[in-house]
Amino acid sequence: MKKRVLAIHTPDSVGEVITVAGWVHSRRDHGGLIFIDLRDHTGLVQLVINPEQAEAFCLAESLRDEFVIRASGVVTERGEGLKNPNIASGNVEIVVENLEILNRAETLPIQPFAEENQAGEDLRFKYRYLDLRRPKMQQMLQKRAEMYRRMHQYMDDHNFIEIQTPSLANSSPEGARDFLIPSRLQENKFYALPQAPQQFKQLLMVGGVPRYYQLAACFRDEDPRADRLYGEFYQLDLEMSFVEDGEEVRCEVEPLMRQLATEFAGKKLLDLSDLPIGDGSPIPRISYRDAMETYGSDKPDLRFGMELIELTDVFANTEFGVFKNAECIKAICVKNGASLSRKQIDQFTDIAKSEGAGGLAYITYQDGEAKSPIAKFLSEAELTAIQQKTGAADGDAVFFGADTRPVVNAVLGRLRNEFAAHFNLKKSDEVALAWIIDFPFYEWDDHGKKLDFGHNPFSMPKGGLEALESANTDAEKLAIVADQFDMVMNGYEICSGGVRNHNPAVLYKVFDLLGFSESYVEEKFGAMLNAFKYGAPPHAGCAFGVDRILMELIDETNVRETLAFPKNGSGVDVMMDSPSTVDPAQLRELGL
Repeated sequence: MKKRVLAIHTPDSVGEVITVAGWVHSRRDHGGLIFIDLRDHTGLVQLVINPEQAEAFCLAESLRDEFVIRASGVVTERGEGLKNPNIASGNVEIVVENLEILNRAETLPIQPFAEENQAGEDLRFKYRYLDLRRPKMQQMLQKRAEMYRRMHQYMDDHNFIEIQTPSLANSSPEGARDFLIPSRLQENKFYALPQAPQQFKQLLMVGGVPRYYQLAACFRDEDPRADRLYGEFYQLDLEMSFVEDGEEVRCEVEPLMRQLATEFAGKKLLDLSDLPIGDGSPIPRISYRDAMETYGSDKPDLRFGMELIELTDVFANTEFGVFKNAECIKAICVKNGASLSRKQIDQFTDIAKSEGAGGLAYITYQDGEAKSPIAKFLSEAELTAIQQKTGAADGDAVFFGADTRPVVNAVLGRLRNEFAAHFNLKKSDEVALAWIIDFPFYEWDDHGKKLDFGHNPFSMPKGGLEALESANTDAEKLAIVADQFDMVMNGYEICSGGVRNHNPAVLYKVFDLLGFSESYVEEKFGAMLNAFKYGAPPHAGCAFGVDRILMELIDETNVRETLAFPKNGSGVDVMMDSPSTVDPAQLRELGL
C-alpha cells in the first residue's frame, strides 16, 4: 500500500511512490502538461499529469478550484530554474500515475486565499468552514492547540489535578449578566451558565483537593469588543489550597507566562526591573493606585514610557482659568509630538472629549520655544517647571489633563495608548508583563451612586474581619484593599486572581457593608457557606484568559479571530443562525 504523505513532507520522499490528498488550489495547462497545486493543512505540493496517463489526464482536465482529490505518483526533483523557494515542497513535484476525485465543489461564495481582498467579517463567519481553509486560520488552530498542550503540561508538571466543574450552575453576582436556562423538571426555576468556576473550585479546596485546574468554558452576557468575546470564552482556571498570600500564586504561574511569551511566541520578554513604580522584579508588582496615577490605567502597556506627570503643585497659584479650578493637573510628554498636524491634534482632542475632557491643552517645543495657544496665559515660572518636570525637548509636545483626578487619569491614560499607536511605540515582537496588586475591595458603581464590589465578593480583604468591622463611612470602605491581583500583557488584562475568603463571618460582613442581609448571602452562596463551616483551608488562585493571551501572542487584533467558530460583533452566530426562535411547544414544556 502506498503511504499517504502530507504536502509539507514530500521533499523527504524523492524517488518514492506516494499518495497525497487535498484540495485543488489551482490548475494550469502548459503545453500538453497539466500542473495542479494541491493543498492540505500543511501547505502546497505540485502535481504533474502527463497525457501518457490518459485516464488521469482526462480527469485532470475536468478539475476546478477546491475540488477534493487524491493522487498517487512518483516524487521527482524539479529541474533547474523550475524550483519554487516560496513553499516547503518547492524543490519537488509528484508525477501522477493515478488520480481520483473525492468530491466536487461549486464556486465558493468567498475567496479565502485572496488575502488582499478578504470578505467582511459577517460573510467570512457565515462561511467560516471555508474561511478556515486559509493558511492563517490553519496556523491559528495549530497555535491554539499548541498553547493548550503547553498549559496542560505545565500544570501537570506542577502537580495540579485537572477537574471539570459543572456547566449548569446557579446564578451569582460575578459582575456581568448571566445566561439563564429554564428547568423543565423544576418549573419556574433556572440554571445559569457559569461566568467562572469560582464557587466550585473553592469547594474543591474544602474537599481536600490540593491543587486544581481546568481549561474552562465560561459564559457572560457582556457586549463584545475587539478584546472580549461575546457569550463564551475560555480560561485556564486554577486554585491552590493552604495558601494565604497572593505572591505564592503569582510565583507559581509566572514561569508559564514567561514560557508562552518566549518559547511559544518567540518574542522578547522585557525586563522591567528598573520600572520606577515596580518592586524591582523583571515582571514587576505594581499597586493599583500607582498604576492609575502613573499610567491612567489598571492594565498599562509597559512596552513604552510616556508616564503621567503630576503638575497640580506647579499650578497652585495659576491665573489660567482652565487650570485654576481643577482638582488635578497632569501631563504627558510625547516625543516628536511637535510633528503632529492641526488636524491630527483635533482628532486626539475628540478622543480626550470622549473620555470626559472639556478639551485638550498642549504645548509644542520648536526651535527652542514653547508654542501653544495657552502659553500666553502661563507665567515663565510655570512654563519652566512644565519643561523640567516633563523632560520635554525640542520637537516634543506636552498634552495636559485638568479636571477631577479620575477624569484626568482616564483621559491621559487613553491618550497615552493612542499616541503610542500613532508613533508605532508598541513593538509587536516584545512582551511586557506585570502584576497589578492591591485592588480596592469596594468602588463606586458606574453611576457613582452606590458602592459595589471592585472585583468579586470571594476575595479576602487585607486585614480580614477587623478591617471590615472598622469601616463605617464610605471613605473607610473605599480604603479597604483586597488581596487581589491581575496580570497585564501589553495593555491587556490576561489574568485575575486573589486570596479567597474562606471564613463565613468575613463573607457575611463583606456583603453587609453593601446592605445585603445574611439571608441573601445564604440564598446565593449556601453551598459555600455550609462547606466553610466544616474546616475550609485557606486557599488562593487565579484564571488566565486563554483567548486574549493567544490574540496578543500571535499578533491578532481581534479576539474573535482566535476561535474556530466565533460569533460576530453583535453576538450572532451567522453561520448557524443563532440565537433563533424555538418551537412554541418547547416553550410550553418549560413553562414559558
